[in-house]
Amino acid sequence: MKRIILITILLIPLLAGCKKDPDPEPVDEYTFEERARDALYDLMKAVYLWYDKMPVIKLSDYPGPAELLAALRYKTYDNWSQVVDYDAFMAYYAGEFVGHGISMGLDQTGQVRILTIYKNSDLWPKGVRRGWILKKVNGIDIAPIMLSGDGTAWNTAWGASTAGVTNTLLFVKPDAAEVTLTSTKTALTVNTVMADTVFDRSGRKIAYLCFDAYLETSEAELNEAFAYFVDKGATDLIIDLRYNGGGLSDVALQLASLVVDNTYTDKVCVKYKYNALVASDWDKTYNFLTTTSPLGLDKVVFITTRGSASASEYTINSLKPWIDVTLVGDTTYGKPVGSHAWAYPFPSNSVPEPDYEYIYSVIAFKYVNSMNEGDFFGGIPPDVLVNDDITRDFGDTEELSLKAALAVIEGTKAGSAIPYHRTKVFTESPKMLPSLIDKLPKK
Repeated sequence: MKRIILITILLIPLLAGCKKDPDPEPVDEYTFEERARDALYDLMKAVYLWYDKMPVIKLSDYPGPAELLAALRYKTYDNWSQVVDYDAFMAYYAGEFVGHGISMGLDQTGQVRILTIYKNSDLWPKGVRRGWILKKVNGIDIAPIMLSGDGTAWNTAWGASTAGVTNTLLFVKPDAAEVTLTSTKTALTVNTVMADTVFDRSGRKIAYLCFDAYLETSEAELNEAFAYFVDKGATDLIIDLRYNGGGLSDVALQLASLVVDNTYTDKVCVKYKYNALVASDWDKTYNFLTTTSPLGLDKVVFITTRGSASASEYTINSLKPWIDVTLVGDTTYGKPVGSHAWAYPFPSNSVPEPDYEYIYSVIAFKYVNSMNEGDFFGGIPPDVLVNDDITRDFGDTEELSLKAALAVIEGTKAGSAIPYHRTKVFTESPKMLPSLIDKLPKK
């Protein structure tokens, strides 16, 4: 809430000077959607990163904010500005999820494999892990649906994203044995640290962190993982961001700070650059943070794919000027920009805590590192191109990406001999777009 109020106050002089369509209807005759549309228009004219690229439009042609945003978005670069239901947005960044807690992908033979599974899923205690083959859902062969991209058939097979929906799943385990399991969709809090371990190899202690999203719950998880790495005397670090589509900027700053040591608090981690209208007031530089369990390393290896986006790229880009950074896997997604989250209706003196309906997540800034490096809309390329091996679990040292990352540290790096294959990730319900959110409103 405080962040939303602060941003709204800063906008008042700008929004007051924005012109509206001539002869507007009286405010009391506007529908809620029309008022929401007009508020978004004023907001974007003031703070949108590409405000000077917005087309001239007639507001009354658009019934609500979502339709207006689709018309105003700068399509050359902006795939991410969005109007989102407030409650859904808040639940997502709080790590709340309804479902079986799994994501899936097709391997190179056309079989469906489990890519990720949350520890609070009811399938976790039943032994299901990344790499298991999923053959059928309620007797329906799932691979042909994924191959066809038939979204309707996919949703029909899985049922509604509602707690209590039960499905019967036929799996093939790594030992080739088939097992049928019944799973009920539940409301659960996701874990964002998917794996954390330390490998003792040739006198080196190599920490491995598989990190899935930058959410509110991540701060405590990261602190716990790095405290474990410090306790084990880790000398090297691999951070696996292969499916991490981003999230909160303060968590990205935290993760970058945990890699180095606390002497870096006088060094620039990231800079935010806003549009010309607000830059003098809003441009900001963030130094590295003081953390409780920093590793103090001068090098790090990242595992990335096209699914590594936004806050993941922020972490990588911010460390590059300061330590030796190596990428293993595939080129990252390419989102060097971020947004703030404005809750609508906007707070006012008369209604300081309105009943929020929407979040306007509008691209407002680009981020660069201490060397002013950014603008990687084509993604950050890997130093070693290697497959995402979805037949093996996270932390398996024979999994191709991890094997290549370990080889970088041990000085024997080499690319995979297997033809490169990009894995498309499927979830039970659509995820939000890759995002870097500076702060969140609090209800």
